[in-house]
Amino acid sequence: MAKANDLTQGKVSSLILKFYFPMLLTNMLQQMYNIADTAIVGKGLGDNALAAVGNMSSLTFLIFGFSMGLANGFSVITAQSFGAKDYSKLRRSVASSAMLCFIIAAALTALSTAFLKPVLHLLRTDEAIMHDGLVYGYFIFGGLIATIAYNLCSCILRALGDSKTPFVAIIISTIVNIFLDTFCIFVLKTGVEGAAIATIFSQVVSAAICFRRIRKIDVLNITKEDFRGNGALYGELFSNGLPMALMNSITAVGCMVIQYFVNGLGVAYTTAYSACSKFINLFMQPACTAGFAMSAFTSQNYGARRFDRIREGLHVCLTIATIAYVVLGSVMVFLPTYLAKIMVSGAEPIAIAKTYLPICGIFLFAVDFLFIFRNGNQGFGKPMIPMISGIAEMALRIGVIALFIPVIGFRATAYAEASAWIGALLLNMTAFEHTLKKNMAAPQAKPEKLRHAA
Repeated sequence: MAKANDLTQGKVSSLILKFYFPMLLTNMLQQMYNIADTAIVGKGLGDNALAAVGNMSSLTFLIFGFSMGLANGFSVITAQSFGAKDYSKLRRSVASSAMLCFIIAAALTALSTAFLKPVLHLLRTDEAIMHDGLVYGYFIFGGLIATIAYNLCSCILRALGDSKTPFVAIIISTIVNIFLDTFCIFVLKTGVEGAAIATIFSQVVSAAICFRRIRKIDVLNITKEDFRGNGALYGELFSNGLPMALMNSITAVGCMVIQYFVNGLGVAYTTAYSACSKFINLFMQPACTAGFAMSAFTSQNYGARRFDRIREGLHVCLTIATIAYVVLGSVMVFLPTYLAKIMVSGAEPIAIAKTYLPICGIFLFAVDFLFIFRNGNQGFGKPMIPMISGIAEMALRIGVIALFIPVIGFRATAYAEASAWIGALLLNMTAFEHTLKKNMAAPQAKPEKLRHAA
């Protein structure tokens, strides 16, 4: 049987970096195969097909983000239980999370497929890309359970300090995804549904690999007894998961409003915005990954009442985010044309992207630091703060773009993003410092020794 990784003992920087790098490679590979999807669709099917797939990004973020928020929130309870060495609760939290995610996956699949067409009309989707958008969306949302299964399994593993297995899973699924993408689009001539099928199948592969690892972990010897309903535990899981899920969904609504304004400018702008969004998501990954590391590290050490270590972990993760900003923000500022040409062919979308990427590159530090503090708050079991910051993000995005797009045009979308990042950062940073100082000032009692079965 394999063992979980304890983040409450040992040198902080070494533990975090050992946990961080496999997870960084995992997330970067995920983004790379998303970019590969986009590039294959753009080069193989044309800019309109690229716009159709890109136009779905805010809607898929709404659904996938909700499910990911739930999985992340549920895994906080798993990590805190592991840190406190309460293995009975650990097993029950994993079993209950699996049951709840299965039910939620079924509900989200039904809702997303039923309301796809009216939502695309609501977003002012151009008729030239409507058909491809619907086809892509029906396939992607039809396979939602595979995505949720992978998210849950990878979150459980990370909560237990295992970032290597998701990395192996993504290596394999990335190869599968790119091969199937290329085969479906260039050989079978399937259209955008080929990209969707490749994505779903690759998620099935990655979920299976992670699940196989979970079954081998010694403290997760789950029995039928662990699946018995427990109202108090369900309440604890939802009290952490729902605010984080709603935070992602609220943020997605703000992104959908931006998509609405961008679509109103024409297909060329939709294409450029789609390409730019892919690169921003990619360049966020080093800091985003540091945020995931911060969440797992904070959760375990909060369960163990090791608040001094949480402060050390914060410094390590902020250093990672700073380095990422200097390097990748510079690429966005100084090389926007080269980035745009990777995914789009037309001169007009490339010119449009050149006005967006440098602005976001300058303000990238705000979202990089936001990932650290927001995930730290989640690790404390304080999910309401990130949810409130999500509302602030949405309000800032909508307000800035509505006010300034008539004045400065497409550039308003970049300033809307920057404003949302800065506002959310200030809220999360203040809340994190308050919670940490409060806990550090409290009597440092050792955690109660709980009975457990390995």
